[in-house]
Amino acid sequence: MKATKGIDIVLHEAALGSVQRSLNKPLESNSVNVDGTLNLLKASLENKVSRFIYASSSSVYGDSDTLPKTEEMPLNPKSIYALTKLTAEYYCRLFFELYGLETISLRYFNVFGKRQNPNSTYSAVIPRFLKNIIQDKPPVIYGDGNQSRDFTYIDNVIYANYLTTISDNPAIFGNFYNVACGNNVSLNEIIKIIEKLLNKRIISEYKKPRIGDIKHSLASIDKL
Repeated sequence: MKATKGIDIVLHEAALGSVQRSLNKPLESNSVNVDGTLNLLKASLENKVSRFIYASSSSVYGDSDTLPKTEEMPLNPKSIYALTKLTAEYYCRLFFELYGLETISLRYFNVFGKRQNPNSTYSAVIPRFLKNIIQDKPPVIYGDGNQSRDFTYIDNVIYANYLTTISDNPAIFGNFYNVACGNNVSLNEIIKIIEKLLNKRIISEYKKPRIGDIKHSLASIDKL
């Protein structure tokens, strides 16, 4: 309750991230990502917060041969993490429909940028690649490296959040939007880009694909 007291707009960016961690710790992921979001929604409502912006995830789409991924397409989460993010989206929508709290869900696609932590077991792929390369270790790729992602620079994510805080369009409330670049690139291509930037030959280590990982991700960003 104290966290939302005297607050006009909540930007809920907190979560227990990582598909792989959610597979190892499903109860913990549900507790933080679902129960935590519900608690914050309830506190926001009781303290008369005017708007609630929720950081969702592209993982809610699951694996689909249909690209780009649009907000209107069927959802098929493939991991506990994805399911927790989708469940929290539904809570946000219902808090608008039932209680009038202005909620917006933003589906982030593979965010990267400055000061991203490379040290966790569950770190995102780009900082993890860079850490290994700097330490003269091979970057580890799960699968054949042809899997692609729509990598989204952090400044674009910040700007999307800003736009939702100032918008006076009532159609955005209870709604959800992709936040992405609108282009995808394979992990093998990422390695080639890093090679070119560093002028250094990089030999990747390939391992078996991981459960819960999707093959391709590409967003339609027309709606936002």
